[in-house]
Amino acid sequence: MGMIENLQAMLDSGQDNALLRFTLGSQLLKAGDVGQALPHLAAAVAQDAGYSAAWKLYGKALVEAGELAQARVVYRQGIEAAERKGDIQAAREMKVFLKRTDKALNAAD
Repeated sequence: MGMIENLQAMLDSGQDNALLRFTLGSQLLKAGDVGQALPHLAAAVAQDAGYSAAWKLYGKALVEAGELAQARVVYRQGIEAAERKGDIQAAREMKVFLKRTDKALNAAD
């Protein structure tokens, strides 16, 4: 069994937490399955609103899915969460990603 299958089996057995959802979403995204990754990343930030890495990856997945407006919302929430937590580096990175997303949205108009 591969990593994705193992993680899914853990989830199916009743284990459900932000780290599991983040890791499963991350592995699905790496495998090119953004559609399956999105709900897991959404669940990760719903379960732990202070999980900076999950916010960042959720925004990235939304950008890859072409959901730029939603990615902006997620990056903004992630920046707020990271700053509340004192995770300055994650906040900086998401600010850069937010600017790129804004540019892409403006170019699409």
